[in-house]
Formats: sequence, C-alpha cells, structure tokens
Amino acid sequence: MEKRWVINEPGDEGTVITLMKSLGVDRLVADLLVQRGITTFDMAKKFFRPSLDDLHDPFLMKDMDKAVERIETAIQKQERVMIYGDYDVDGTTSVSLVYTYLKKHFDFIDYYIPDRYSEGYGVSTAGIDYAADNNFKLIIALDCGIKAVGKIAYANEKGIDFIVCDHHTPGDILPEAIAVLDPKRLDCDYPCDALSGCGVGFKLMQGLAQKMGWPFEELIPLLDLLAVSIASDIVPITGENRVLTYFGLIQLNNSPRLGLKTILNLAGVDKDLTVNDIVFKVGPRINAAGRIQSGNRAVQLLIADTEESAILIGDTIDVMNEDRKELDHSITDEALERVAKSSALLAKKSTVLFDRNWHKGVIGIVASRMIENYYKPTVILTESNGFATGSARSVDGFDLYNAISECSDLLENFGGHKYAAGLTMKIENVGEFQKRFEDYVVNNISEDMLVPQVKIDANIKLSDITPKFFRIIKQFEPFGPKNMTPVFVSEQVLDYGYSRPVGRNKEHLKLSVVDDIREGDVKAGIAFSMGNLYPKISSGVPFDVCYSLQENEYMGKVETQLMVRDIKF
Repeated sequence: MEKRWVINEPGDEGTVITLMKSLGVDRLVADLLVQRGITTFDMAKKFFRPSLDDLHDPFLMKDMDKAVERIETAIQKQERVMIYGDYDVDGTTSVSLVYTYLKKHFDFIDYYIPDRYSEGYGVSTAGIDYAADNNFKLIIALDCGIKAVGKIAYANEKGIDFIVCDHHTPGDILPEAIAVLDPKRLDCDYPCDALSGCGVGFKLMQGLAQKMGWPFEELIPLLDLLAVSIASDIVPITGENRVLTYFGLIQLNNSPRLGLKTILNLAGVDKDLTVNDIVFKVGPRINAAGRIQSGNRAVQLLIADTEESAILIGDTIDVMNEDRKELDHSITDEALERVAKSSALLAKKSTVLFDRNWHKGVIGIVASRMIENYYKPTVILTESNGFATGSARSVDGFDLYNAISECSDLLENFGGHKYAAGLTMKIENVGEFQKRFEDYVVNNISEDMLVPQVKIDANIKLSDITPKFFRIIKQFEPFGPKNMTPVFVSEQVLDYGYSRPVGRNKEHLKLSVVDDIREGDVKAGIAFSMGNLYPKISSGVPFDVCYSLQENEYMGKVETQLMVRDIKF
C-alpha cells in the first residue's frame, strides 16, 4: 500500500537553540524535544528523569472527595463492596488493581466481570441483580459506567450505591452515582484528562490512601498492572501517564506479580520489557480470556497469589489466545474476500460489514486488520442476543466517534473514542446505518486521510546515527501516543553490497546501506515484507529510506539497526 510521508515542522528556532545550549545536546536532539512540547530545561529534566513526586493530587479530580468518603463509610460499616469492570485489558487490570489494594485493608469485597456475550459491554442489569441478591451495598465501576444512566438509576432503586471510575467521553447526562470520576467531564479540571480506566482507579486508591493515612509505598507494586493498562489502551504516554508507565515498566521488569510473570514467560519476554511488548505480547493474552470465554479468568490470573495457580490459569489463557488467533485470521480472510469481490464496497470511502456468524470476541481485531488492507474508517458487526453489535476503528485524522454519534438514532447504545468505538443496533437498522455512516464519511473525510501516512521527525544522514545519539534516543522511552518512537528519513542511500532477502519465503529484506560508498559508514537494517525490492536495491539505484532505530543483539554482539518503515525510489 502506497504511503504518504509527512515530515514534521521543525521546532521554533530560538527555542531549539536555547534548549540545545541549556542541555548540552546537539541541534537534532533539541529539535526532537521541542517537537514533543519539551521547551525548557525544567521540562526536559522531568521528561528524562520521571519522578513519582510529579503525580497530581488525586483530589483535583471532580468528585474524588465524595468517592473516598463513600469507601471510608463502607469500610467502617463493613458493607459488602463489588468491584465491577469491563472484560478487556483496561477493565480487568482496573478490577485487579482496586481489588488487590482494597483486599489488603478490607475483607468484604468481591469482583464482577460482565459476560461479553450474554451481558455485553459496561454496567449490566444482570450485574446489578447479582449485587442485590448478594447484599452488596456499593459498586465501584471501572473503565465503564459513564453512560449507564438507566442502569445506575435501577441500582439506586435497589438500594445500591455506585462510584463510577471511567475515562470515556461522557454523554449529555451523567449517571446519578455517589461519585463520577472521569477526567473527561467538562466540569473536571484534573490536569491529566488522558488517564486509562485503570489510571482513574489508581487515582481513587491514591486518594483513599491519602485520606486513611496509608503509606504511598503500598501503591507502587500496583504499577505493573497500570503500565499494562496504559500501553494496551493506547492512551497518550505523556505527563502523568508517562510517569506511571515509566515506574510501571520498572515494576514489570524487576518484580512483576505472579500472573504477569506467567504471561511474560508464555510470551517469551525475558528482559527489558517495553510498551511495544505489552501491546503485542501481553495485552492480547489478557484480552483473549474475555474474547473467548470470560474476563473473570484474566482477573483470576492477575490476582493469583501462588505460582501454581498462576501457571495453571496462564496455560488456559494461552490456549484461548491461540483460539483467538485462529478466529481472527479466518474471519479477517472472509471479510477481505467479501470486499475484494464487490466493486460497490471497493468504491466506498468506509467499510461496514455484517455477518451473523462472526465471533464477537475478535471483531475489533478484524476491524483493525481491515484498515491495514483497505485504509478506510471501518465497522465490523455480528449478531449477539438478537442485535447487531460491533467494533469500529478509524484512520488517522478522522473522528470516528462523531461519525457514529451522527447515526445515534439508529443505535441502541455506543461508546468509545476518536479512533475506536463499540456500538449496538437492531439488525434491521444495519442497512440504513451503512448508508448514513458512508454519507458522513464522504462529507467529512479528506483524500489525504485515506492514504496511510508515516510521520517523520527529521531528515538525517546515516552518519548522524552515532552511539551517543542512540543512547539519548533510548532515554525518550517509554514510547507511545504523543511520544512515539522517533522516525527518520535518509535520502539517496546506497546498498553497500551485503543487502539480501531473508525469511522462509525471502519476503523480508536485510539491509546494509551507506550515505556514500566512499565513506563506508555502513548501517544495518531490517525491512519486513519488502523482499520484492531487493533486485532494484542491489542494482545500485539510490533510494530514500524511512525508519526508526532499535537495538539488535545477535550472537552476543549488540548493534544499532534501522527498523525500516518504508522505501521510496
């Protein structure tokens, strides 16, 4: 697929020079920092040296005082408290974090994860009925609840109080809960509005600890769960999220809880775990439980207190993950074939597909894979409990949430973000939704948005990549949204004579490139799925290469290599 290269505007000249001098770094590093909003020495110090002292006061969040007071009352009266959360990674890590922490101080708690298939996303009537039948007086809802106006009113009728801890966009009406913690509330001035659901739960526990006089140090072991949540939910890793991820990765690498240690072993991650490892190796395994069977399994693993139980549950979840991958691939192939055979679908600027037999647990993954092949806003729907329910994913720059909101009269419910959402509708509304969604996309998307873009931080020479430069770039970690791995372009590079196709089917390309054959400063690189370019590259034709940098270890030797994103001749 053709990609559009977009080189970022350089930072303000004066700011770059001032930062360059105050930090004692070269111009390129200073420019990379300014592009990320790091414009002063003090900001750079916080960026390169995160500290838990930089966490915000939890009581800056609207309703935090009410939430903490209600939990304190529950502890004093020994009321039964239910920790309720969604079945995905953010929800299950949230429940595990709050449950683990409260259990240290309070015995009368339990947790509840709704069934993806019989109850669906968010707060369910079945969950409230279960709470009423088992004498729970308080429900702490995590990663959900901000739009559960009717459900929480139903809980109130049954004498059950709610504390909502959510990070999704609120509707026009907030639920009548004891407290609604959501940094995206219009009337909430909390400094970080990009927390994950687990992040909001953590802030609640931090607030409770402050009020009760419990030591902050008890919260630090929970940061491994929080790092998994932040990485998996693809929230910006800036500000407070950066601090929490930084220390969460330290916890994960040095002293992970038994459940996460089991997942790391199953995933083959044995050192220097990164955000990327969480996104592609840890998160999918936790998600697999809720996709294939029940999110309860994921919580059981994450709160496991013996190695034997962690390994037993971990092995079960690993099998579920293999089942998930098979379903994901087979349904993706079906969806791709359906589009490829339809000139009408190919001509559209959106993709909306419905099939009653597709597995509900993987349609979000399928939507993402469709965008990799057909770069358009995509909605994948299947049948569940007599309704069409599905997941939507967007392309860079297009607000998917707004598009779905414009079709809200056709929907039973929906929720999500700019780039990802979930929705449910009557099956008879699917056809009209396809039409209305397509009309909105046609009228609100630009042609540029329909071409995948590679955002490039700077144009550099290969000779600029020195060991010192790479050491500084590594200190930009943890990488993630709003602080992505720096991407560079080097123009008119040449094969040094050692490039070759690799892989079982020679589908990849191992590069050996230089700025100038006469200088011989050779850089190694790997270009996945670009083996077909070998004949042209090996012929000596100059080319432009777009890449990020990574450390590659082979037979005990460590070198910096180019992780190639794209090649243009």
